This record gives sequence, C-alpha cells and structure tokens, in this order.
Amino acid sequence: MTIKRSIWMISFVMAFILLLPFHAIHAEKQTVYVIPVEETVEKGLLAFINRSITEAEEQGADLIVLDINTPGGAVDAASEIGKKLTSTELPVIAFVNKNALSAGAYIALNADEIYMTPGSAMGSAAVIDQEGNAADQKAQSYWLSAMKSAAEQNGRDPQYALAMADKDINLPDLGAGKGKLLTLTPEQALDVKYSEGTVSNLNELLEKFGYEDASVKTMEVAFAEKLARFLTHPVVVPILLSIGSLGLIIELYTPTFGLAGSMGIGALLLFFYGHLVAGLAGMESIILFGVGILLVILELFVAGGIIGILGLGAIITSFFMATDNYVLMGVSLLIAISIAIGGAFVMMKFFGKRLSAFKKIVLNDSMNTESGYVSNQNRKELVGKEGITITPLRPSGTVLVDEEYIDVVTEGSYLGKDVKVKIMKVEGSRIVVRQIPERMI
Repeated sequence: MTIKRSIWMISFVMAFILLLPFHAIHAEKQTVYVIPVEETVEKGLLAFINRSITEAEEQGADLIVLDINTPGGAVDAASEIGKKLTSTELPVIAFVNKNALSAGAYIALNADEIYMTPGSAMGSAAVIDQEGNAADQKAQSYWLSAMKSAAEQNGRDPQYALAMADKDINLPDLGAGKGKLLTLTPEQALDVKYSEGTVSNLNELLEKFGYEDASVKTMEVAFAEKLARFLTHPVVVPILLSIGSLGLIIELYTPTFGLAGSMGIGALLLFFYGHLVAGLAGMESIILFGVGILLVILELFVAGGIIGILGLGAIITSFFMATDNYVLMGVSLLIAISIAIGGAFVMMKFFGKRLSAFKKIVLNDSMNTESGYVSNQNRKELVGKEGITITPLRPSGTVLVDEEYIDVVTEGSYLGKDVKVKIMKVEGSRIVVRQIPERMI
C-alpha cells in the first residue's frame, strides 16, 4: 500500500511539474493593440477608435499603441477621442509615425507617453473654419484650453501646446517666433519633454517596453467604417445633400420615376447610413425623415399648406438630429437648397418643363370657346337684325325679332314701347340694341 501510494504521489508531482511551464507561458502571454490614426480626424475615425479601445478592454490587452499619421481634422471629433483615451485604464502610447498635426497633436498629447520616428513632426494645431480661415474667438478659446489641459494632465509644460495653436506665443529658439505656429521635430520634442524618445519603427517601440514577444493585434477599419468616414467628411456632406435635393427636384419635372429620383434618394440614404454607422444618427432621425417625406406627399392631396410646412420642418430637423456639427449642417443645407432652387429655375426657364408631379391633381384643361365649351347659349347670329320694342327699355326690356321675344339692353338710353331697334352686339347673354333713326322723306 505504501509503495503504491508513493508511486501515485510521484506521478502527480511529475505531471504538475511538466504542466507548470506551459501554464506559466500561457499566463504571461501579453497582448498589444495597435490602433491606426490615419487621414482626416472626423466622426468616422472616432467610431473606429471607440470600437478598438472597447475591444482592447474586453480582451484584457496590456497596452494600446496609437499609430498616428494624420494632418488633423475636426475639433469635436478630436475632443471626443481625447475623452476616450483618458477614460480607459489601459496604458496608451502615441507612436507619431510621420505626422501628428493639428487635431493629431491633440490626440497624441492625451496619451500617457509619446514616441516619435525620425523625420516626424508634431504641432501646428490652429483651429480653422470650413473656409480655411481662423475660427472665431470662442472656438479658439476652447481649443487653447483643450490643448493646455491635454499637456498638463501628463505633466508637460503647457506653453508648447499653446504655441502649437496660438501664433502670438513667441518661441524663436524652436523656430516658432511670433506669427508662427510651433511644430516640433523629434529632437525638439525630446528636449522640451513632449516626447519620451525616438524609435525607428513599431518593433523597436515594443522592445523598449518589453513587449517584443507579445501578441500584437493591429486593428483594421471595417468597410462600413471606411464608408462612414467618407460619407461624414465635411466636404462630402453638402455634396450628398445637394445631389439628393437636386435629384428629387428634377424628378418632379419628369412624368415617371427614373434616374434622377433614384440618385436623389440614394444620396440621402447614404447620408443617413454614414451618420448611423459613425454613431451620429439614430433611428429616430431616419424615422422623422420618413415622416416628413410622407407629410410632403400628403400635402399634394390636401389643401391648406400646413401639412407641407410640417413635413419640410420634419425633414430639416431630421438632418440636424443626424449630426452634432450644427454649423456644418446649416451651411450644407443652404448649399443644397440653393442648388435645388437653381435646378428648378433651369428646368422651367431653359427647358420649358412643368411640374409633372402635379398634373394628376391640378386641373390644366381650359374650358374656352376654342375648345368647344360655352358658358351659355351664344346668339351671335342676331347681330344686325332689326326688331321692335314690346316693353319700354329702361335700359333693359323685351323686343320682338323675327317673331321671337328677346331680352335686351340699350347702350344706356331710355326707349319707349313700339320703337324700332337694331341689335348691335352680343356679349354672352347680353344683347345690346340701338334705336333705328326714322328715315326722312
């Protein structure tokens, strides 16, 4: 019994020893999530970064690396990305792989540490409007405050972050004298402690942190996210709305539904799809848009105009519900409406088109004499005939013409009974007579 028990104990210990290394290797396997931050910073990128960070948290990642190469973009999207980066408990490293300009610099400053590649740049973060001009003071004040906070939260000197966004700050030693925005090279960033180091590539960065053997997962933008990034771009939004409005306007001038209407509806569907995927629009905005369209169609059959106004209001409101940039949406709608009005003018002025959509509900037939319609009996054949008054004409009365009693009026004078008259003209039911002067012998 003792020998048998000893054999079992030895076997159990050996199995435990053999399995222990594999268990330890599996337990120590580290995971790094690499999130590309490329092209323009906008709401589509925000949706992608939110999804990537959420997945990294759920999968228990050890490190997040932002692979940054962007010229900048929308301030509101960058602000939301910054909030997401600071809210996660996972360590985040900004890997400036060429350019982190404007909104890209702000995103980098929200990371726990920053590393740059040789020849890369970070800075030049002035806020501008849609036309490329300096934004108003309110927007500039907000952006300067955001840049300052991003630098301070990781113990960096805020004057350099402010110099990236304010050309009035004078830093000539860094090539950013008064009137110029600060853009840091890797060496300058290291000197002012805006970078923890310079690395040649991602592998070198991972080795620096001891993640050379880690499982690296590079997040990829899904097709739907790529499409959403394109469709929510500030330049694409007014184009989609313009195509949508112009297509529907042209369709109103054609007898059957065709290419123009399909393009218009397709453009509007792409607008809502992009904003839905980007997390900007909800189903409520799409439902409201549909209700607006139904109300406008109903207005064609119900007089009054109130239903049509409510429909147009619902449509415009649905567009604003699908975005958080109300200025951009307002400008986009003005452009779209102007193009639609211009298209309607061209169709009527140069092509002589009329609204085919209203032909079925608007009476276009003219009931005139040329078409064979008369409002009453026409007695044109009486003109020139003579008769005698049966009653005095004051100025209306009755005359006898060819043994027919006819109601007539004079040209304004009073005529007595048994006076010879001549019918001068017939205007509908109005027959005008004039006294025939007596012939002198």
